[in-house]
Parts: sequence; C-alpha cells; structure tokens
Amino acid sequence: MLTMEDVVREGHPSLRQVAEEVVLPPTDDEISMLSSMLEFLKNSQDEKICAKYNLRPGVGIAAPQLGIAKRMVAVHFEDSNGKLYSYGLFNPKIISHSVEKAYLTVGEGCLSVDRTVEGFVPRYARITVRATDIEGNEIKLRLKEYAAIVFQHEIDHLNGIMFYDHINKEDPFAIPENSKPIE
Repeated sequence: MLTMEDVVREGHPSLRQVAEEVVLPPTDDEISMLSSMLEFLKNSQDEKICAKYNLRPGVGIAAPQLGIAKRMVAVHFEDSNGKLYSYGLFNPKIISHSVEKAYLTVGEGCLSVDRTVEGFVPRYARITVRATDIEGNEIKLRLKEYAAIVFQHEIDHLNGIMFYDHINKEDPFAIPENSKPIE
C-alpha cells in the first residue's frame, strides 16, 4: 500500500523532468503500480484509512510524484454533479482544448507540496484526453471545468510542470483572461 512516505516532495528531480511514454502493453509491474496509485487515492478519501495511515486526501496522483519517470496518472473524484471519475491511465495526452480558461476559486494544492501556494491557476475550461486505461483499452475523455482542471494538473506532472508555475507572479489573484471561476 502506498502512503505519504512514498510521495516525493518539492525539490525532488523527478518532479521537474519529462516522464517517458509507457511502452504498451504495459508490464505487470506498471499495471500493479497504477493500481496502487488508484488505491492510494481511494484510501486517502476514506476518513478511517486516512487517519490510520496519516494520508493527505488527494483526487489525483502522477507517477513522477512517486519518483517514477513514466507517463502514468490516477484520478479518483466526483464532479459537482456527482459523476465519478476513477481512472488509472497510461500515456494520457490532451488532444484538444477550449480557448476559454477556467480556474478554481480556492486555488490548487498538490500532494508533493507541503505548503499553501495562493493564487489562481489558469487552465483550459474543456479538454479532450486520449489514453490507455488500466485494462488496456484506448479511451477518449471529454472533460470540462473541475474534471478538466484535475486532469491538466496531473498531466502537467508528466511534463515536469508544477501547478504554481501557472500562477501570475506579479498578481497571484489576477483573474485569468477569458476565464470562468469554478467553485
């Protein structure tokens, strides 16, 4: 079982490197790691397990956050309409996006960042992602608003980008141009 001790923190080199594509079909070890990543997120959202193992609740995690430079992400969350997004993905790629931007009014956080970083993080309001799921199926997801933001945060990790890299350095709470707030 993965715990917070497995999660690398700011300053670790894997958080700033571009992760390698996973050669498909993935190995048993890669499938096992991706399953563990998804299990970690589910555990982190369970109050009893979270307290027992001192986990921080998370909605997404990328392999570079575990010191693994491979293009693998897991997400587990519900959007404001109660739709569940629970995926372990190999080689996720944004294949199209909106011109319109969106940002979380509460800002973003990260399991690899042990401090509060204030400011708005501009993201695309809508994206389409192509990936291979944990069962080996090629999938295409059309995502908007909160779901789109979560996926962009995790895919950024695969490219060595941290969420705070997007925050306006001069005015962290400047409303991003052509954007809508997401509560």
